[in-house]
Amino acid sequence: MGIFDKIKQAFTGEKVETQTEEKYEKGLEKTRKTFGERLNELFANFRTVDEEFFENLEETLIEADVGFDNAIAITDSLRQEVKLKNAKKTSEIQNVIVEKLVAIYEEEGLDEQAGLNIQENELTVMLFVGVNGVGKTTSIGKLAARYQRQGKKVVLAAADTFRAGAIDQLVVWGQRANVPVVKSQPGGDPAAVVFDAVVQAKKEKADFLLVDTAGRLQNKVNLMKELEKIKRVIQKEIPNAPHEVLLVIDATTGQNALVQAQQFKETTDVSGIILTKLDGTAKGGIVLAIRSKLHLPVKLVGLGEGIDDLAEFDANAFVYGLFKGLVKE
Repeated sequence: MGIFDKIKQAFTGEKVETQTEEKYEKGLEKTRKTFGERLNELFANFRTVDEEFFENLEETLIEADVGFDNAIAITDSLRQEVKLKNAKKTSEIQNVIVEKLVAIYEEEGLDEQAGLNIQENELTVMLFVGVNGVGKTTSIGKLAARYQRQGKKVVLAAADTFRAGAIDQLVVWGQRANVPVVKSQPGGDPAAVVFDAVVQAKKEKADFLLVDTAGRLQNKVNLMKELEKIKRVIQKEIPNAPHEVLLVIDATTGQNALVQAQQFKETTDVSGIILTKLDGTAKGGIVLAIRSKLHLPVKLVGLGEGIDDLAEFDANAFVYGLFKGLVKE
């Protein structure tokens, strides 16, 4: 069953929700409400498909943060489709709008490794990068708690040594998740912390080493050197690591999140995105903008404040949660 079939089934009331889909449906409530209201208002105000309708649709898509280029591409594509089908009524193209958004999402992700790159029966090393305040340390703590509940051995590395608060926050999460945290005094060498963490993780035969890093984008040269040094230290012990470099960005900042992602992509080899606070924004379309602009997969999303609300990104569930109720039979 395709994504669009599931959306249509959802509209007609058939039970298709899984636990994941229910979580996405709830987490995307703000975006869906805003986006849906704008689309419904658009369709109510325009009985015929004309150029003014397309201009308003373009504006609606941009305001949902699907990205300027995506908005232009969707409306241009719809113009062509309307001509081909000789569509006169807005109701005739409502479903087509959703189909176009789904198609853009799927096309951009054809060659991506959407899931986390986890090593079977070996230590998996993940670096987490991102500016202060985006939920980076919290995301690490939630992921550590999940793996610990699954019976995995986890070690955390507090390599953001420039902020005492970051070290303390990771220690609290370590206690909450019942996993060890390797740390130093504030101002210590981040690479030295990571080296000690790798040694401890290997000694304990850990399954995961999750590394918190500083996010000082105001000095990209120093940040790049620091991250390169950390990688060298890791690769001396584990040549094929780190297995993930995950950029954490705050969905509520909209296009600013996209700018941050572009800057970090220039600075280091980001392998995927963690998009936090998706439940707190009316602009969940930023997921589509990230995918098309950066060609980076969103691997994890924050769908609430609970410890279980950091979920693997599921494209089907995302589209289902975003468009449920907007599609007409």
